[in-house]
Parts: sequence; structure tokens; C-alpha cells
Amino acid sequence: MYYLYGSKPGVQRKLVATFDSEAQLLAYVGWATLSKGPDGTGKFEQGSALASCRGWEESSTPLTNEDATQVVHNPSPSML
Repeated sequence: MYYLYGSKPGVQRKLVATFDSEAQLLAYVGWATLSKGPDGTGKFEQGSALASCRGWEESSTPLTNEDATQVVHNPSPSML
């Protein structure tokens, strides 16, 4: 399983979605990203798992103690 974490300034990273493969995760992030600033921060599609975030991070292992069953699994644009 692959874990997608969202972040924003002054707030710890938060688990926002899980995926079966890294390719799915990266495709989703590519779709959800509306723009990327020179400082690396981004703006993301309204309604996406990253909508309220300014950045993202991925991992093949959990980085926090959050319950992965409480976030969306394999989200896609058609889920909006």
C-alpha cells in the first residue's frame, strides 16, 4: 500500500489517501495539481484529497499513527 500525505505551513503532515500502487498515487497527484509555485507549494483541485493542502508527500510505509481505513482508498477524478 502507498500512503499520500498532505501538508500546509505550520501543520503536521496528515494522511489524506491510500493507493494500491505508486503509479496510481502519482497519477492522482498529477491530476489533482492545478499549479506549483517556485517554492514547491501547490494548489490542488477542489474536492480532491489534497484540496486544503499546500504540499504532498508519499511513502510505501506509514509515516504517522493515523488509521488508513479512515481515508479514501484509490481515489480518482470520477469520484468527485
